[in-house]
Amino acid sequence: MVLPGIQALFGFQLIAVFNPGFTEKLSRPEQWLHLTSIVLIVVAIALVMAPAALHRQSSGPYKIDERFIRISSRLLVWSMAPLALGISLEVFLVARLIVGTAWPGVVLTLSLFGLFIGLWSLLPRWDRRRGRGA
Repeated sequence: MVLPGIQALFGFQLIAVFNPGFTEKLSRPEQWLHLTSIVLIVVAIALVMAPAALHRQSSGPYKIDERFIRISSRLLVWSMAPLALGISLEVFLVARLIVGTAWPGVVLTLSLFGLFIGLWSLLPRWDRRRGRGA
């Protein structure tokens, strides 16, 4: 479910580079920030797709064991950090272009990154602890 969204984001990131306004509207450091975001999204894609490659090449297409589930779950969890950071950096760039200054983008970026961390990391941990105590 996550993969199609990440791939769509990656496609839009690539299209932006070939748009004439890319070099006109973004400073050189902002262009590097966009490249950093692209690399982070590519890392997230690699981590999300790794379980499929692992499954097909090592376990076999009809075998799912505890080891595979553990590795796949870890890879998916690890993909969330670069994905959250990559999306947050892109939001910063879009906000900077729309507003014209960096500070609203910084505040929005930090807020969204905090939201991602809260929902993708803290909420599952809280829920796990709550489930064990019940």
